[in-house]
Amino acid sequence: MSVSRTIATLSLAAIVGGAGYWAGTVDVGTFLRRYVDDNGMAIKAEPRHEGTGAVIYYRHPDGLAEYSAEPKSTDDGRPFAPVRASEDISLGAAGAVAPSPDTASVSPERKILYYRNPMGLPDTSKVPKKDSMGMDYLPVYDGEVSDSSTVKVSLGKLQRTGVKTALAEMTTVSRKIRVPGTVTLDERMVSIVSMRADAFVEDVADVTTGDRITQGEDLFHFYSKEIATAGAEYAAEMRNGAKSNPDSGAALRLRNLGVPTATITRIATERKVPQSIAYTSPRDGVVLERMAVSGMMAEAGDILFRIADISKVWVIADVPEYELGAVRMGAAVSVIVRNLPGTTFKGTVDLIYPEVQMQTRTTKVRIELPNPDGQLMSNMYAEVEIEAGAGNPVIAVPNSSVIDTGDRQIVFLDKGEGRFEPMDVALGVRGEDMAEIIKGIAAGDRVVVSANFLLDAESNLNAALGALIADEANP
Repeated sequence: MSVSRTIATLSLAAIVGGAGYWAGTVDVGTFLRRYVDDNGMAIKAEPRHEGTGAVIYYRHPDGLAEYSAEPKSTDDGRPFAPVRASEDISLGAAGAVAPSPDTASVSPERKILYYRNPMGLPDTSKVPKKDSMGMDYLPVYDGEVSDSSTVKVSLGKLQRTGVKTALAEMTTVSRKIRVPGTVTLDERMVSIVSMRADAFVEDVADVTTGDRITQGEDLFHFYSKEIATAGAEYAAEMRNGAKSNPDSGAALRLRNLGVPTATITRIATERKVPQSIAYTSPRDGVVLERMAVSGMMAEAGDILFRIADISKVWVIADVPEYELGAVRMGAAVSVIVRNLPGTTFKGTVDLIYPEVQMQTRTTKVRIELPNPDGQLMSNMYAEVEIEAGAGNPVIAVPNSSVIDTGDRQIVFLDKGEGRFEPMDVALGVRGEDMAEIIKGIAAGDRVVVSANFLLDAESNLNAALGALIADEANP
């Protein structure tokens, strides 16, 4: 009896010890939760449905977060359970096996290529996995990487990230080029008063440099022997019954000597030559220079007065060489001068000079401005704003839609259903709000104008992962 009792005692100890060892190596709580609920009641076993498709990996038979790409056994010799293509899983907090919300509706025919990091990091796995924060890696299916740069975003994520789109449209693109300028006289509206024959000057008008005069106003009187002789010949022709013809004979000679038309008409009417002839102002304007003095002898060609009409002036602006491509003839211009704050003068680009200054690498651009009140004075400093850009409608998108990396310019096309495709474009004129697109997209295409940098990061990641998978498939 003592021997039998001893054997029974040793057998019981071996059973208890084995049970203790098994409990220490297996999570008993996890094991029991498979068979009882929170109230300790037994859970009715559900029939297991076999998956379809190829085996894509193997999982721990107890539902633990352990996986293997190849057949494997636990430490106690039990084989890992195969998981087929239709049985994609998502690991819950307690390690339970549950269908992934992103893949529950996926058809069984789709093949999972790999799993990618949920935070967008360049990390992939051939089997389900969690990151350091406990988030599930996301499955990537066959067919989703045919264009590795295309980004697909769920509707919920679109709302959270603030992705907005707009249409590429045909419109004019313009911006302002701000450059310095200087007010100058219109050289076409400057007149020089000089004699065409030797003459004595007398009775000079009481005008000085800076005075305003009107057209036809007397400047001075003069006597010229050559002009008097030609006038006498003309008067004789008139007395002899010749018809008045300013384009022939003595009348033409008088005109060539600079005699005013009014004086020639007077000689034809009175049939005599006046003792002195009045020289009148050829235009309205300002006296820029007065050289005439009473009693002087003026030789042919001597400048006696310089008169400028300032009803129109020029502004010469210095445009940098790199901005010349955006400046066009006829472009609208706004000019502000320092002594008239708050007053803006409007004009147009009249001429782009065909020369670049060597020292400053700028080109002079001429702007014509009306100046009826004479507020703009020669040599004033001006601040010039030129409306630059294409005058005709072009394909354009908002500036915010263009991602400029320096080497390339990209816009994201909205392909619908949450898919966005990066497209290389060639830019033309960039305006204040819009950018001209020369090549890459067409009018009516929908482009992303907000949160496109997030899409660009996702696209670059997809392209990198696609290259990584290709390298792994073709070592």
